[in-house]
Amino acid sequence: MTDASDASSQDTFISHLIELRNRLLRAVIAVLGIFVVLFLYPGPSAIYDVLAQPMLASLPAGTRMIATGVITPFMVPLKVTLLTAFVLALPFVLYQAWAFVAPGLYRHEQRLAMPLIISSTLLFLLGMAFCYFVVFHTVFSFIANFAPQSITPAPDIEAYVNFVMTMFLAFGVTFEVPVAVVLLVKTGMVTVKKLREIRGYVIVGAFVIAAVVTPPDVLSQILLAAPLCLLYEIGILAGAALEKSRPREADPADQANAVVSQDDAGE
Repeated sequence: MTDASDASSQDTFISHLIELRNRLLRAVIAVLGIFVVLFLYPGPSAIYDVLAQPMLASLPAGTRMIATGVITPFMVPLKVTLLTAFVLALPFVLYQAWAFVAPGLYRHEQRLAMPLIISSTLLFLLGMAFCYFVVFHTVFSFIANFAPQSITPAPDIEAYVNFVMTMFLAFGVTFEVPVAVVLLVKTGMVTVKKLREIRGYVIVGAFVIAAVVTPPDVLSQILLAAPLCLLYEIGILAGAALEKSRPREADPADQANAVVSQDDAGE
């Protein structure tokens, strides 16, 4: 009996590993497929030029970025194209992750998973867009105006890409705050009242996080900390709406009184 149970458990484990492998392969194939399309059109160089536009717009006229490595002009655009392909394939990748864990979830958890995947993807992309269109233009212009006239900026393309990816990740994760807050409220780990009570600590923590992950200038720190605080408030509002939509649990005293009334009626 024990041997049969062990064999069944082993078969289940192996089937889960096969399922995980298939899901990972599908995600990788999706990313590589989009990468090939982007490589053919519009091409790695054009994609990198779009990414570099905020920096180029802040540089003096006639100034360009530089490449200090021998193969950097080839590898950096490829790296940017691959990361772009991953971002475009992110909804499909998250769906594969959800499809793998969905059989082990309760029905109400399955209903919650898909909206979370969609909202998480949209918020992450929104954070990247905010970083590209608002933060980069503001911060790069501020640095260019602050630099002495005797200096001609010539950023290295590899250092620029590393900086951009760090900022994209920071703002993408920051914009996930409403989802995290809603999950905490939904699972009952924390109440909206408690979230409001720790608001001051969250604001301080937001500026500490901004100081760590952003450049040392105050402007970029404010541009990260301010949305973080605002998104926390949005998460609280969403959590409050979620709490109101829950069926109100009966108070134990009310339940006891109801039982006594039923007993009296029976007598």
